[in-house]
Amino acid sequence: LTTQTLPFGLQVRAGTYFTEFGRLNPQHPHSWSYVDQPVINTRMFGGDGLRGPGVRVAWLSPLPWYAELFLGLQNANGETAVSFLNSPEDRFLGRPLIDRELESIADLLRSARWLNSFNIGEETTVNLGASALWGPNPTGQEGKTAIYGGDLYLKWQPPANDQGWPFVALQGELMHRNYLAADSSELFIGIQETLTDMGGYLQVQWGLKRGWVAGVRYESATGSGKDGNDPLRDQRTRVGGNLTYYPSEFSKVRLQLNLDSARFFEQGKAWGLWLQYEFLLGRHAGHKF
Repeated sequence: LTTQTLPFGLQVRAGTYFTEFGRLNPQHPHSWSYVDQPVINTRMFGGDGLRGPGVRVAWLSPLPWYAELFLGLQNANGETAVSFLNSPEDRFLGRPLIDRELESIADLLRSARWLNSFNIGEETTVNLGASALWGPNPTGQEGKTAIYGGDLYLKWQPPANDQGWPFVALQGELMHRNYLAADSSELFIGIQETLTDMGGYLQVQWGLKRGWVAGVRYESATGSGKDGNDPLRDQRTRVGGNLTYYPSEFSKVRLQLNLDSARFFEQGKAWGLWLQYEFLLGRHAGHKF
């Protein structure tokens, strides 16, 4: 449910939706510029992205540029609430996980996002955003998680163009997570540890000519205060490039090559080659900028 005509620049959304954090997480996979999402997004939000049932309020401010504030409350449990009350494993760094009941608003996932957009001349538009998340985690009654992020999107496109081509789009995000692991069992009584993870990505997409887009992306993710044998939080970098052809607005063919580097890879590095074909059926809403 999304309201359409509330006064004072307000809008309310309710239901199950992608949490408005950063630029990539709110997007459905068919809108991505790459086959896969960045490593840092997977670590923070899981392979399916952070989403869940809840309600959020947006306020479009009267400032002379586009500036919108989003505040939300969502269920912190469920398969897509990674970093909060869902964990891919039954234990976290050797700590057993518990089932937590909803006792107060602190047991919900709280989100905030501030998005700004402005033009630089007639050809360039810039989006700047800041996001934050707070919620519980299952390591104990005192376990809690906080994630902060900043994002940038810059697009150059000449006023005289061929259905959107040519263009150059620069996109990047930085994220930082504080994960307070509580003392949930006898083995960890009085032992609390704040685990920190951080990382980001930077990508460039070049619309060469109508229907053709080439891109390159660099990613990095790391964790500290961690178990040295945890392959899900070690230092990892990835470089990828792709070439996409859009036969129409409703279909695309994409070839992508990745080079991953991580401590727990058998040879330290791993290559990945992707071939993607995608098509849409029926009408769809306009694409977000």
